[in-house]
Amino acid sequence: MLYTDKFYIDGKWVPPANSVLLKDVLNPATEEVIAQVALGTAEDVNRAVKAARRAFDSCSRTDPAARVAILGRIAEVYQRRSQEVADLMTQEVGIPSGPSLALQTGIAFRQLEQTIASLASMDFDLRRGTSMITHEPIGVCGLITPWNAPMIQIVCKVAPAIAAGCTMVLKPSELAPLNAAWFADVLDEAKVPAGVFNLVQGDGETVGATLSAHPDVDMISFTGSTRAGIAVAKAAADTVKRVTQELGGKSANVVLPDADFESVIPKGVMGSFRNSGQSCIAPTRMLVPRARLDDVVRIAKATAEGVVVGDPKAADTILGPVANRAQYDKVQRMIGQAIEEGAQLVAGGPGRPTGLTCGYYVRPTVFVCKPGMTIARDEVFGPVLVILAYQDEDDAVRIANDNPYGLGGYVQSADPERARRVARRLRTGRVDLNYPAYDPAVPYGGYKQSGNGREYADFGIREYLETKSILGYSSV
Repeated sequence: MLYTDKFYIDGKWVPPANSVLLKDVLNPATEEVIAQVALGTAEDVNRAVKAARRAFDSCSRTDPAARVAILGRIAEVYQRRSQEVADLMTQEVGIPSGPSLALQTGIAFRQLEQTIASLASMDFDLRRGTSMITHEPIGVCGLITPWNAPMIQIVCKVAPAIAAGCTMVLKPSELAPLNAAWFADVLDEAKVPAGVFNLVQGDGETVGATLSAHPDVDMISFTGSTRAGIAVAKAAADTVKRVTQELGGKSANVVLPDADFESVIPKGVMGSFRNSGQSCIAPTRMLVPRARLDDVVRIAKATAEGVVVGDPKAADTILGPVANRAQYDKVQRMIGQAIEEGAQLVAGGPGRPTGLTCGYYVRPTVFVCKPGMTIARDEVFGPVLVILAYQDEDDAVRIANDNPYGLGGYVQSADPERARRVARRLRTGRVDLNYPAYDPAVPYGGYKQSGNGREYADFGIREYLETKSILGYSSV
């Protein structure tokens, strides 16, 4: 059952503690109301945290095999019902139907599978001489997730928390609540023990802030904007809880002179537009040799103008709308500011694509600009690519690193050793060489203002563990 007017607390769907405040959930393709979600209060958070605290004693003492079994049941139900959540994300976030199932839903499932495999092979104890070093669940975790890739972000927090033996309270984005309610129903069907997972819908100012500052919450895992991440960290500071964050990005795509431009430029353009540009690791800064700038502009323009934008349920749609009105307005402001600052508009521009009179649709946009321009430094979170010219390899690395963010990086070269050399110089948490296949077994996280901590696989599980040293554990 898909409840948005109730919260999932202690293994049951329960009404809000106080008089309910409902928020409309809009379909970004039509701007029509498709649901209403109840916004929780501090009392709802308190109830959920108490349930998680009660469950922690028994949950923390389960062995890894029992937790593997729980995650296996979740994976079975998730896979069987995956079309449901793909459809929900198309409705509430505007992700086209194909990518919603194959990429968003599919990547989340692969993360579930990888978490199970990582847990099954992890050793939580390490003998060192006569001492034992053991890793134990950190406690009750507050999980705060965004709207742009909602199911991926929920799974990559909930799954490792369960794997570690923690209990949790999830606060998803109030702008994309349907998929979170669906996921709670999946966990209920999978018979996750009561109190291990709890869901409280609500906004950041109330539910998020209460969760972050709560004295009985031992850890906060947050994904969202850098601005909101700073607020979460400040709220958590008084209780000295652990805070892990995956924040914004402005990833550089360094195209070296020996790359095949006719192949790598279109892939880079489409990579920056994927999910309507609403990906913090998108390659939104394309760095190219100055001598090849005209070629790059020609290819990028043709690629952008060939993108089909429209109804996310239509089979030929490549890009749907951005997810909400606030994001649409922000993207439009930043496109306008770029033009005012003198950036060269290559494709796209302000307003909706031709023929679309409603919905939060953005024209796929490409600029050529200088490194100091706002559009080249700040995260847009829309289908907007900036092209920057460099003189030589050292200049490319300098431009790539001259940014407050450090989440992702990309290098394109026909010479694998050269690509590796440049990758090692980029100050980012992840670098993709020549557009590789997705790998769920590697860590994900950023340098600088892109956050701290890592998600995915065993790296993600370890974020939910404390380290304990037991001296004199043995006599030899």
